[in-house]
Amino acid sequence: MKFDEWLSDWGVTLGVGALILLMIFIVWDLARRSNAGRFGTMILYIGLAMGIFGFLIKVVITYMMERAGV
Repeated sequence: MKFDEWLSDWGVTLGVGALILLMIFIVWDLARRSNAGRFGTMILYIGLAMGIFGFLIKVVITYMMERAGV
C-alpha cells in the first residue's frame, strides 16, 4: 500500500469520525434549543445513529472484501 493510499484511507476515517463527533454536538444543541423533549431528542439521535451505522457497515464490508481479495 502506497503512502497516499494509506493517508487517504486514514484521512477519510478520521475525518468522518471527527464529523460524527461534531454532528453529535449539533444534534444535542438542536434538541436543546428547540425544546424537543426526550422523545424528540431520541428520534434525532436515532437518525444520526443510522447514518453512523451505515458508515461502519461500509468500513466492515470494505475490510472483508480486501481480505477476501475481491
